[in-house]
Amino acid sequence: MGIGMQIVYLGFAGSAAIEAEAGVQLLRLGRYGPALAGCHLAIELLRPRGGRPLYDVRLDLISSDFHVLRPIGHCESDDPQQAVRDAFDAAEKELRLATAGAGAVRRDH
Repeated sequence: MGIGMQIVYLGFAGSAAIEAEAGVQLLRLGRYGPALAGCHLAIELLRPRGGRPLYDVRLDLISSDFHVLRPIGHCESDDPQQAVRDAFDAAEKELRLATAGAGAVRRDH
């Protein structure tokens, strides 16, 4: 069974293109499948005063025993698909470091 993903869009309706990009990026985490049950992806449209729209993406990883792992930092871009890619880049790096260093994924608690 694969890794599950829940996507939440805040401030806009989302799009099939963003969802497809998130699905492609999720495949990258497949090698960590035994340690992961899923992830929560939140994509928020921010509207800075007088500025261009900005997308803030947060990715939380859920362990195979259903604990929230260390949250991945926020990633921002004026392109929501780029922000999603950046979030998954950060998640993959975190998982690689955690599994290489400790043999298991780190937790905050």
